[in-house]
Amino acid sequence: MGIERIEVYRVSLKYREPFRIALGTSTQSENIVVKITTDFKAEGWGEASPSFRITGETPETVIETIDKIGPKMIGMCPFRMEVIGEVMDGLVEGNSSAKAAIDTAIFDIVGKKSRKPIFKLFGGYRNEVFTDITLSIKTPKQMVKDAVKAVRRGFKALKVKVGVSPQQDVERVEKIREAVGSEIAIRTDANQGWNVRQAIDIIRKLESCNVELVEQPVKAEDIKGLARVRKNSSIPIMADESVHSPEDAIQAIRAEAVDLINIKLMKTGGIWKAMKTAAIAEAGKIPCMVGCMGESNLGITAATHFAAAVKNIQYADLDSDILLLDKLVRRGGAKVKDSKRILPRKSGLGITTLDSKLLGKPVKVYK
Repeated sequence: MGIERIEVYRVSLKYREPFRIALGTSTQSENIVVKITTDFKAEGWGEASPSFRITGETPETVIETIDKIGPKMIGMCPFRMEVIGEVMDGLVEGNSSAKAAIDTAIFDIVGKKSRKPIFKLFGGYRNEVFTDITLSIKTPKQMVKDAVKAVRRGFKALKVKVGVSPQQDVERVEKIREAVGSEIAIRTDANQGWNVRQAIDIIRKLESCNVELVEQPVKAEDIKGLARVRKNSSIPIMADESVHSPEDAIQAIRAEAVDLINIKLMKTGGIWKAMKTAAIAEAGKIPCMVGCMGESNLGITAATHFAAAVKNIQYADLDSDILLLDKLVRRGGAKVKDSKRILPRKSGLGITTLDSKLLGKPVKVYK
């Protein structure tokens, strides 16, 4: 009982509008989709959404990585997830989003063969996941308009991107809070855009805005700086780019640098290691968020299953597919209603149809 065939697709998905964060601006998401078929006729789908600025990957390097891993997967039993992870790590160091695509497809197969949704196989803690929606960096006035629109659509939590101008960053949050009222949760994400002194100063100015958390205020590698910000902050500090792996989580917790950790499947290498990262955080009494990169509903559905399965996932930022104009998933997948991600009841990921035109023909096939 093993893997018989692997197909690799490259897809370009346009954003509804340019999406800007402190690290740069994107107009489309260049993703890699993997389809794995077994000799018992079950098939699974996975997605890589690489970011050179965060994971050091490009679509080209993802394909190169799968080119090294794919042939070694043929014949392997998809239920031996620990072995599959060991083989992938032994063949290629890093390249986490490429591994996440394979990992997700494997989980899809296991769920389908077991006739259960993924989240019910690996914890089943909740049936739906509360998510925020992200506001791209614009002028304060424009971001206020976007915030009001999001609230009218039913979102009860806003992730406000900041990190490009300290003075305007404070203004953005203050004006958004004034516009949406006190009942809407506001989370800020600087994407490494401030230095330590700026972060401490800005966070103090944000205290009156009832901000739920501040995400990655300083450079990813500056764990000491992150700890200093946390020590001087009355608002919980979340690490994102600073934590990619279970080992990174241990380092951040030991340094007393975090109140929260943002886990992304694209950073960890998939659901299997994401679960290990969440377990380590829980042991350190650090709650977690599940976030996303530029995934379509395929990758978002995988992340939603993970968030629903694990108790220590107490926050979610699962909205990248909402920001995309192109829709890869045609039937199935995690839906959105009133700030909640609702999982399908079907087995595996619960995705039944992808857009064949967006997929096109496979760029690589292994068998």
